[in-house]
Amino acid sequence: MELGVVELSRLQFAMTAMYHFLFVPLTLGLSIIIAIMETVYVMTDRPIWRQMTKFWGTLFGINFVLGVATGITMEFQFGMNWSYYSHYVGDVFGAPLALEGLMAFFLEATFVGLFFFGWDKLSKVGHLTVTWLVALGSNLSALWILIANGWMQNPVGAAFNPDTMRMEMTSFYEVLFNTVAQSKFVHTVSAGYVTASVFVIGVSAWYLLKDRHVELARRSISVAAAFGLASALSVVVLGDESGYAASHTQKMKLAAIEAMWETEPAPASFTLIGFPDQEARETHYAIHIPWVMGIIGTRSLTEPIPGIEELVDVSRERIKSGIVAYDALMKIRTEREKARANGARPTGEETDSSVSPELRKAFEENSDNLGFALLLKRYVDDPRQATPEQIEKAANDTVPGVAPLFWAFRIMVGLGFLFIAFMAYFFWMSSFGGERYPRWALVFAVVLIPAPWIAAEMGWFVAEFGRQPWTVDGVLPTALSASQLSVQDLLITLTGFVTFYSILFIIEIALMLKFIRKGPYQDVEETEAWEAEHRRRLGAMGVGGVAPQAPTAPAPAE
Repeated sequence: MELGVVELSRLQFAMTAMYHFLFVPLTLGLSIIIAIMETVYVMTDRPIWRQMTKFWGTLFGINFVLGVATGITMEFQFGMNWSYYSHYVGDVFGAPLALEGLMAFFLEATFVGLFFFGWDKLSKVGHLTVTWLVALGSNLSALWILIANGWMQNPVGAAFNPDTMRMEMTSFYEVLFNTVAQSKFVHTVSAGYVTASVFVIGVSAWYLLKDRHVELARRSISVAAAFGLASALSVVVLGDESGYAASHTQKMKLAAIEAMWETEPAPASFTLIGFPDQEARETHYAIHIPWVMGIIGTRSLTEPIPGIEELVDVSRERIKSGIVAYDALMKIRTEREKARANGARPTGEETDSSVSPELRKAFEENSDNLGFALLLKRYVDDPRQATPEQIEKAANDTVPGVAPLFWAFRIMVGLGFLFIAFMAYFFWMSSFGGERYPRWALVFAVVLIPAPWIAAEMGWFVAEFGRQPWTVDGVLPTALSASQLSVQDLLITLTGFVTFYSILFIIEIALMLKFIRKGPYQDVEETEAWEAEHRRRLGAMGVGGVAPQAPTAPAPAE
């Protein structure tokens, strides 16, 4: 298979995934925020909170629909562009995706309709239950997808079956409770919560700058700032946990993120900034912070962190071990074919007895490294015929692009700490500052709206680009995973996807801006009824001359 096909397949999947992830974080976060707002409405019976729920729910609906449209297409690519990947690991990877459809997508797709059309048909508590089920479905969807992705990063609970020549699940429990998947889930959904919080604060700040919908904007900032501060702190904590997990499961990715060419003695330092040079195998003008990487990566001050050069040496030895496994596997297949030709059944004890114990033992002792032998397929059809030079090339292929990972990670982390400061400031001002926001802070909130998406895209880039050259880490190389397509086919579909997704993105931005400019819908009749009931209660308590603060009428749309 020519490498151009693999690269174009990767580019196509990367483009569709990155476009899709423009919609996912906002869906995750807004679903929780509107559920919180409606909970307050049910508890207080204040119409302003219903108004807020409906307004932010409208923006959620726009984003949800376009997220579904881009997400469904992505899953079809596993069969279209990555057919060998689907064949090789489909028994494992397909299970979480199927559960995502059955448990999560159907749940949120069903109740999202009730959310929009059930306001006058359901009781307050009934509609609130629907809203929380929509939020639950959105987050469950993320859970199952990240379990599948976490398995690609750390393939536990599965083993290669020489009978079927595929990976098969051995423990669903291990796949489900994979430490990488669990930390990725909380880290990713927390990033979505931060994205929605920044979005809500930014839009509300725009209203305050325009002196429109002031009560809605102030209350929205209070909710989003508190929720966003907790979420931003969670992102950092779980990011630290992901770094610790990578030191055990993806050592090469961690070393590349740090541009750590040589093994770092304990306690390892953190490279704050520098200019990685992959050809020279050094980082120019590096500024280090002592001890920090040791604490993040090993939770100790006594354990060293292996560098890229040492890990390349380890990969070289694993490739040699994998060649032994590949040789044993090919001989096992030959012996079984001979047995079948002589009348043995294709499965069962007869097939097993047709394989010599020595071959079986040789394969089992080296089977964990079979994937490393497959790296040689890029250079030679039969890994057993690989030269020392080809083995050396394959070992060096296990090093991902260091400079892009190094900078993407630092952009993500820098923005993460900025969000903590941002949320803390607005939380303080909304809770203890009398909700008096200076103009510069409101302008900054509007300008900051795109930043969480940049951080989220950088995070996905680090996770997926850092796994290269593997589709499934240590198991299946990316170069072997793609379908047998032509470059022309891929160029046509790539152009089509990018064009279609760009149109969808423009449509979403246009719709979002339209409804933001239009502002929230005012429940005038309900507001008047609430005011009348409020006055009646005050009169019954003997309190006169007190007028409640009702929601203000919306200004005309610009």
